[in-house]
Amino acid sequence: MSVLFSLFALGCLLLVNQAASDDKAVSYSGYQVWTITTRSNEEHQFVLNLRQSYGLDVWQWHEFQPTDAATDVLIPPHLISELQLKLNEANISYVVKITDLQSAINDENPNANSNLFETKAAHKMDWTSYHRLDDIYGYLNYLAATYPNLVELINIGTSYENRTLYLVRISNATAPDTQPAVWIDGGFHAREWISPALATYIIQQIVEEPANAKLLNNIDWYIMPVVNPDGYEYSHVKSRLWRKTRSKTSSARCIGVDPNRNFDFKWGGAGSSSNPCSEVFKGSKAYSEVETLAYSKFITSKSNQIKLYLSLHSCGQKLLIPWGYNREYPSNFDDMMTLGKCAAFKFKLFKYGVGNKVDLLYRAAGNAADWAKSIGIEYVYTVELPTTSFIVPAYNILPIVQDFFPAIDVFATKIATLKV
Repeated sequence: MSVLFSLFALGCLLLVNQAASDDKAVSYSGYQVWTITTRSNEEHQFVLNLRQSYGLDVWQWHEFQPTDAATDVLIPPHLISELQLKLNEANISYVVKITDLQSAINDENPNANSNLFETKAAHKMDWTSYHRLDDIYGYLNYLAATYPNLVELINIGTSYENRTLYLVRISNATAPDTQPAVWIDGGFHAREWISPALATYIIQQIVEEPANAKLLNNIDWYIMPVVNPDGYEYSHVKSRLWRKTRSKTSSARCIGVDPNRNFDFKWGGAGSSSNPCSEVFKGSKAYSEVETLAYSKFITSKSNQIKLYLSLHSCGQKLLIPWGYNREYPSNFDDMMTLGKCAAFKFKLFKYGVGNKVDLLYRAAGNAADWAKSIGIEYVYTVELPTTSFIVPAYNILPIVQDFFPAIDVFATKIATLKV
């Protein structure tokens, strides 16, 4: 097992164990987030060893960029003084990005429990606050009922905790499955709240904004806002930083599987872990999770039609191209780079990097995007949304999603020219 695997396997066990308890919500009072910048291979290795020794939870990480690389790390309060001393002794620079994580969490979504919505409103969705699963699903049901000739609500199964796995098909085609299609998903990792926000915003713009009617010309859209509904709900009510599913594992104290390490293409390789307590636990087998199995079955059934795959994640401002299991490149890598750069050119507020997942971040075997590419989908991207933290204040939702949406037109223009 490499240092990287060991590091992720340890993955802040204190928080994992605390989060697995259903007695009370996890508090992150006193926790800080530090950005540590390394200037050499030696410093990079020093930080790796530090993270491994203390089981620190990593928010931002670059596996193959040791020089001028910024690593964001969650620091428990009891380790602050000790780690300050070690970094200072090694002459490694760092800045405190978040001084008290619980305060940032408290300020993230101030309107979450407010009574801003009229009781007669058809739905509760907006993009000035983060919404629970019931609000998201209520909005999807509203669209299906209000625009029956355009929107179809599709139930592809149930989660481990018996929540429905919903996606929407948006199409004005007279015959089904005859047009090229775009797949978009969010909510793979529970704590990445900005991704369902963008997925639902894209739905709203395509369905309810007449100015975007051209996006329906010769294209079908399949959009799944929350792939991991159990984890998403848990991140709202129990542990804000929860990442995985909520299934039982071989460990009585560690719950859940990383759904983005649970696919059967290169499953179990670099960047995943066999340790149930790891944040990147791969599961007992590929498709051990009912969520990933249902997801893969549906996409496989439409794989001849789907020409573009976008999986929305957070954070880091990147459009990532397969492969992620190793530093290798698909045969049409240059074509995907060209399209990705054209899309990224549309971003005005946030600058996105475009490139191979391993080059820009790290290895991650068994991920969904690699699998999607392996079954023949032509254009495949993992989107890492702004900013550089999982805690994105709700006032940033609209700037992020509005900045991203023009790229959808770039993708659609390309996909509309392809044949099924």
